[in-house]
Amino acid sequence: MIRRIMLKEFKENLRQGRFRVSLLIVSLLLLIAAWLSFSYFNSIQQQHAEAKENARNIWVSQDEKNPHSAAHYGTYAFKPKYPLSLIDHGVDKYSGISIFLEAHKRNESQFMAAADQTGLSRFGDLTPDFILLFIIPLLIILTGYNAFTRERELGTWQLLRSQGLPVWKLALGKWGGVFLPIFLLTAGLFIIAAVLLGNLQDFGQFNLAALLLMFVVYLVYYAIFVNLTLIVSAISRHSGISLVSLLLVWIVVCLAMPKASSNLADAAFPYPSRQAFASAIDEDKKLGLDGHNPWNQAAKEFERETLEKYGVDSLHKLPFNFDGYRMQKGEEHEAEVYFKHYALLKETHQQQTKVYQAATVLSPFLPTRFLSMALARTDYRTHWDFADAAEKYRLKMQEALNMDFAENSSYGNWAYRADKSLWKNIPDFSYTPPSYGTVLQRNSGNLVALAVWMFVSFFGLRYFTGKI
Repeated sequence: MIRRIMLKEFKENLRQGRFRVSLLIVSLLLLIAAWLSFSYFNSIQQQHAEAKENARNIWVSQDEKNPHSAAHYGTYAFKPKYPLSLIDHGVDKYSGISIFLEAHKRNESQFMAAADQTGLSRFGDLTPDFILLFIIPLLIILTGYNAFTRERELGTWQLLRSQGLPVWKLALGKWGGVFLPIFLLTAGLFIIAAVLLGNLQDFGQFNLAALLLMFVVYLVYYAIFVNLTLIVSAISRHSGISLVSLLLVWIVVCLAMPKASSNLADAAFPYPSRQAFASAIDEDKKLGLDGHNPWNQAAKEFERETLEKYGVDSLHKLPFNFDGYRMQKGEEHEAEVYFKHYALLKETHQQQTKVYQAATVLSPFLPTRFLSMALARTDYRTHWDFADAAEKYRLKMQEALNMDFAENSSYGNWAYRADKSLWKNIPDFSYTPPSYGTVLQRNSGNLVALAVWMFVSFFGLRYFTGKI
């Protein structure tokens, strides 16, 4: 019986011109978005590969020079792109694609795609995630807003009840009639995505399980919207009231709550300004060892401790070049300063995340958005992880260069030159993102929030349809 009601609702929807037109428009938008995203990322991946190869060639092709000069010459760490970023671009266009690695300084990522866009980009790009998160819920509303009001307006509700059919079976049938076309549409997109991603060359390792999990996340999101749509239709007296009410729900859930939670998080736990952040780092640097200044107090104290440790009375008698050794210790001090202040930034990010987590009780959009970005590896946590990996690589590179200077030259010999083999012996930067197990663990709160929304919305549907 439930299957028959579902097919009946599905066929009735197909007969409606507005539904067919809406479904066609959304399908075309999805196909265009998928094609644009595929073409864009193929181009981006080629550019990334060329830039990475060029940066490595420039590094290893340096002439003989002082290793610390090479440390200041620097190189780049490029953030890899991942297959599922074709579906959800996340924060990639705002977080940058590469970090310049040089001595004494931890740089921010740069070359953000958003910096090259016009003001129109604030209205949103035509991407698969935009359609999946914003447009398909509107299609659900357009499909099911009159699921129950239509029966009352046509006078068929009492006729259906007189047949002895339980209300919950009727509600499940209508639920399936609304959900089925959305399921087919979404499944079609993800099948196309699986085919495209499976045939991409040199675009990271494609994980089918992650794609399926993302598919399930979106299906749960749509199921919640179907529940909300049918609840509003059940308690509304007229179809017009139901439609307006559901559009208001969509505005609150998909537009207002994300923006409000972002503003609240920024107000409660603001990030320091770039100027204040840089100033605090500079102040802490001055309190410790400066590798380039042998006359400051910390450097003099370090010199005394080193002479005592090796039992000599002159820097010339040390078994290594103290200049290189001092610069390495200065690098380590500066790394501790950067670690301290970036840890404070991460703590602020975690506090803001708690605000977003609390806001998930008012909007299923938020947990869906965060889970989608996390699975696509385009969220801020993945960016933080990449930036930390780049910093660890920078420190190892600086250590190799400074210690080569210290171990292969004498004190005061700044004319020392290392040959090209030193640059080649420093391995190229590589980055492995957190496993999907770690991703799910980090987003356990979002999984719980989405599950609670699913349960509560189904309970609400059962309760309110029973009141008709």
